[in-house]
Amino acid sequence: MWSSARDVAAGDLVIIWQTRELIQPLLITPGKDLNSRFGYYRHADLVGIPYGSKVGSRNGKGFIHVLRPTPELWTMALPHRTQILYLADIASVIEAGTGSGSFSHSVARTIGSVGHLWSYEFHEARANKAREEFSLHGMADIVTLTHRNVCKDGFTVEDTVDAVFLDLPAPWDAIEHAKKALKKTSPTRICCFSPCMEQVLRTVSALNDSGFTDITMFETLLRPHEVHQLSPQSLTQAREDKRQHQIERSSKRKRDDLLETDTDNLGAKKLRTQESVEEEVGIRDIPDAVVDPGQSANQPSPIKISVSKVSPDVRGHTSYLTFARLVPTAPSKSVTVQE
Repeated sequence: MWSSARDVAAGDLVIIWQTRELIQPLLITPGKDLNSRFGYYRHADLVGIPYGSKVGSRNGKGFIHVLRPTPELWTMALPHRTQILYLADIASVIEAGTGSGSFSHSVARTIGSVGHLWSYEFHEARANKAREEFSLHGMADIVTLTHRNVCKDGFTVEDTVDAVFLDLPAPWDAIEHAKKALKKTSPTRICCFSPCMEQVLRTVSALNDSGFTDITMFETLLRPHEVHQLSPQSLTQAREDKRQHQIERSSKRKRDDLLETDTDNLGAKKLRTQESVEEEVGIRDIPDAVVDPGQSANQPSPIKISVSKVSPDVRGHTSYLTFARLVPTAPSKSVTVQE
């Protein structure tokens, strides 16, 4: 799909990692330059370096990492033409709703050269852009992309595919067409992505009406954790700082409540002592240290301790994946009655 060589070569598509929020694809073209807030780089300087290299800028403003593309990195780096499903269960081999092509790249990697993906996109400009990218990434033999309204016109294949993935505004309108495209000789599967529960309900009804079984729906929400390594001293200080902050916040809230209380009842109320506040807030929501399990009890304490916290920035959204199975109907046996 992409270059498998150890080193970057002219004409390679690479991923330039600048920050977690600033990732971009770059076609290595000697003679061209890359300019960003992290410095100035010549494409020619990137030719011949190993993938994964950290490269300093020519003007000393920063550095970049040059990475080999993967479907996951491509999803993060590509120009988003549609909303992207950042975490998806991979299914093959029909996809309705190509969009930015993120899911297509994952499916293409999964099925490899022995499989095939038929992808359909209603929006012509998006279809043309995705087709251009598939060809550039060496996926033309694996992916067949068609500009088509599958809800109205159906798919271009029948009794052919093992699975169908629908990422459409009205997937229920494509259920019958999907049934025709699925193989009739073996159990097959369908998956529908929907951002709203109302869409799920209509889709489930259509699946039931079309004879699908084992209908299951999952709600998905991406919740990434960031892992950091801290020294024991830094961890202890961080826990103490947070504890003190919680004590001050709780005391301030209590004082504000007392100010709103009748002056007659004010004397009957009493601020909680610092000890009682400490007992309530404690340090229960500060993550415990995770020590390397390979560390022996007889060995000295580790220099670094791994801790994790939930990332404040979540690239994703709540969504629903509805799965169902279509089992072939057993051929009916005719019974001859002799008189």
